[in-house]
Amino acid sequence: MLSNTVLRWQRRRFCEHWTKLSARPIAGRPPINAEIKALVTRMAAANPLWRAPRIHKELLRLGIDVSERTVSRLIPKRRTPPSQTWRTFLTNHVPDLVSIDFFTVPTARFRILFVFVVLAHDRRRVLNFNVTEHPSAAWTAQQIVDAFPDDSAPSYLLRDRAGIYGEAFRQRVTGMGIREVLTAPHSPWQNPFAERLIGSIRRECLDHVLVLRERHLRCTLARCRVEGWRGTPCARLQPPPDRTAQTVFPYAALLPASCQGL
Repeated sequence: MLSNTVLRWQRRRFCEHWTKLSARPIAGRPPINAEIKALVTRMAAANPLWRAPRIHKELLRLGIDVSERTVSRLIPKRRTPPSQTWRTFLTNHVPDLVSIDFFTVPTARFRILFVFVVLAHDRRRVLNFNVTEHPSAAWTAQQIVDAFPDDSAPSYLLRDRAGIYGEAFRQRVTGMGIREVLTAPHSPWQNPFAERLIGSIRRECLDHVLVLRERHLRCTLARCRVEGWRGTPCARLQPPPDRTAQTVFPYAALLPASCQGL
């Protein structure tokens, strides 16, 4: 017998000895009967509103002595349904959803005018718009009243968190039975229809017109509203424009009469 063999045996016995000492102890909590596991699972599936305390009481009535913590561990974990996305919300509530927003327009004298628009999502219709140089919560609330006369208010109103929608605005909207849906801070993409409308107004109209004053801007937007925004999805609902008229500049008709010859 070689000396290396004896040393190898000694190392093997040493490993086996410490493996046995480090092993999980045999004593401890007894395993749960498979029939009890199946019963708890069946009771939880048949009664979705039951939780561990209720199932524990029912097991005690049947003479099955298990702890409530064990029952909680045996109940299958239910996945919490995910919250609906903004796309799902807009699809489900598009007939009863209206969005509002402000955008600014500079004038020739470098004054800033604020344009308020109210857009219905079902047909992408502009229900109301107005222009002011000094917007306030009371003024904005009055625009909502003008947009929805005779109990025609929608169920939901989508808007951002701008400070212009103050206490007077919120009280008036709540009194009309409208539920406000607020977008996340600095998230204009959560109000996509209004943002797309504003973009179409700028590209199709305001980028080609030098606004002189508040009345001029209001008349310009009113004319564009009648003709329909070519960049919006509802443009196909509008009658085609008259191509026979001779026009040098497509938006020359929106300028004051004194400026159309320039």
